[in-house]
Amino acid sequence: MPYDIASLRSLFPALEAGTVHFDGPGGTQTPRPVIDAIADVLARPLSNRGQYSLGERNAESIVAGARQAMADLLGADPAGIVFGRSATQLTYDLARALAASWGPGDEVVVTRLDHDANIRPWVQAAERAGATVRWAGFDPATGELTADDIRAVLSDRTRLVAVTAASNLIGTRPPVAEICRVVHDAGALAHVDGVHYAAHTLVDLPALGADFVVCSPYKFLGPHHGVLAARPALLETLRPDKLLPSSDAVPERFELGTLPYELLAGTRAAVDVLAGLDTSATGTRRERLAASFAALEGHEATLRARLEKGLAELPGVTVHSRAADRTPPLLLTFAHHDPADAYRFLAARDIHAPSSHFYALEASRHLGLGDSGGLRIGLAPYNDTEDVDRLLAALAEFLQG
Repeated sequence: MPYDIASLRSLFPALEAGTVHFDGPGGTQTPRPVIDAIADVLARPLSNRGQYSLGERNAESIVAGARQAMADLLGADPAGIVFGRSATQLTYDLARALAASWGPGDEVVVTRLDHDANIRPWVQAAERAGATVRWAGFDPATGELTADDIRAVLSDRTRLVAVTAASNLIGTRPPVAEICRVVHDAGALAHVDGVHYAAHTLVDLPALGADFVVCSPYKFLGPHHGVLAARPALLETLRPDKLLPSSDAVPERFELGTLPYELLAGTRAAVDVLAGLDTSATGTRRERLAASFAALEGHEATLRARLEKGLAELPGVTVHSRAADRTPPLLLTFAHHDPADAYRFLAARDIHAPSSHFYALEASRHLGLGDSGGLRIGLAPYNDTEDVDRLLAALAEFLQG
């Protein structure tokens, strides 16, 4: 699994500033091919989509290319790829559409492990419909969320379960495929937040068994917008609010207003960068993505092991990322220091590892960390061993103070 970290890092102009970025879970830096793809679209003729003028054809080609790229990344049908402003916006829109058929007595399940973007839209939609919200907890000692935790709050009135594929706070990867089977056995739909997961693990929509998956390209080297993937036949059953003259075809039915063509071109370029992480990979884009994500997971596992070994040697550090199956982020607190002070100390040394609950407010509270959360060390494809060593040295200096 060749992984040429030096060549990869050379694609990122932002890294030339010298800052070490451990803020990948909040958004990655942008590689040159993505920047160039965005600029190229804006420099060429561009119009609303159509078949006759060059600008219209350019727009059609960009949208089709981006749908195919995201379908390759997610193991989905391009006809089931919906673009939106953000994963949060897409989830709110979907919640409103689904809740139109909910009423008193119906139930919706959310989890304490999730980012608030996969909690509050469902809670608020349920409240407006008069439906009941049921909460699934996770084990704060291990960070594990199991299928049994979900099963315990299901009933024959459950309409939807919202669950994360990977916690953006502590990295836990719940057994989503098993959870989705349990949800479907109860006759409910499964909505999966793949925002953090898709940055570290190749998504396979059919294998997960999810009815809906959302993600955000800016978490995996792309520009800022959101993507929802679902089976086209399922999307055909939903009637969201839309303008009368706008297309009622799926997936356009769910895309309000003109799409950001330049961002979609950037997203296609980001997927192609990801497909090249394994420099020896061949075959279709999906096959190259599979090889590249395997290489990425190996690279990140090496860095995480180096981080964990170094952190274990520092006094008074508690690592709250403990699940057996998890993505690389490590959430830290300190016996005698405020994580926010560590954040500022590191930032002054050009090391960006922020401190917060990172919108996983329920998870932070469930862990006993209140609304403050902790210091999150997140990895991205461009991090290397020098980054890790700089961070560990700076944390050692901070803890001596």
